[in-house]
Parts: sequence; C-alpha cells; structure tokens
Amino acid sequence: MNIVLLNPEIHVNTGNIGRTCVLTNTRLHLIKPLGFELDDKKIRRAGLDYWKNVQLFVWENLEHFWKENIENNENAKIYFATTKTDQRYTDVKFNHDDYIMFGPESRGIPEEILNKYKENNITIPMLPLGRSLNLSNAVAIVLFEALRQNNFEY
Repeated sequence: MNIVLLNPEIHVNTGNIGRTCVLTNTRLHLIKPLGFELDDKKIRRAGLDYWKNVQLFVWENLEHFWKENIENNENAKIYFATTKTDQRYTDVKFNHDDYIMFGPESRGIPEEILNKYKENNITIPMLPLGRSLNLSNAVAIVLFEALRQNNFEY
C-alpha cells in the first residue's frame, strides 16, 4: 500500500503515520511543501525509533508525484480521502499497491482534484460535530481497511 500526504502541516501526525507505515510495510509519500523540516527532532520523536525504517518518498510537488507514480503506471489506482463525498472507504475494493491520498490538516485535498476524480473520493462516516478526524487517525482507519481487504498481506 501507499499512503500519500499532500502538504502535511503537523510533524506529529506525519511521525505517527510513519510509524504506522513501518509496522504495515506501507510506503509513505510526502508531497512538498511540508509544514516542518524532515530532519526535525520532533518528527523523529513522534515516529519513535521507527522513523529510520520508513519507506519514505519525498516529492517536490504534486505534478512530480503524479507523473512518476500514477501517470506512468497503468495499474495505479489512487483514492482521495475527503469529507466531501458520500462514498465510504469500506465501499471500495483496495488492491495491495493502491495509493491513498490525504490532504493538509487545515484544508484537505483541493477541490479541483476531488472534482476531477469524484469516483475515487472516499470518506470515513462520522457525526457532523466537527470538520474531520485527526489525520493520523484517519490514515490508520483507511489503511487498516485496505490491508484487511487484502488479508493483511504485507
């Protein structure tokens, strides 16, 4: 599996996600700009001693990521986690090499992407008492469903 963080802003979330990725053999893609420095001690602290084992790919921008991973790979499938759809993450069939993108904590994935790929938008159902779940929690929820669907084949 591939987790993609588009312009992540909070180092603690990214560190926690990195730890989850290590323990599930999931690749982590970070698309710049980032809201922190990757050599920041705080991100390593959030990821504990797992951070050094993260299968980490850092992309200069969305276009570079897209060209290298989606456009040039006819089998690539990407999903976009958002609060702006009714399609639940449990209603799609994940393959073990899919990409699941999450947007920046403060604003989510840009509307133009969500509108262009509506059939690939997924959401986690929740009560309308807040904007969204914490990013690292949302990643864990969706990732473990994708892994469950693939019999936890890491």
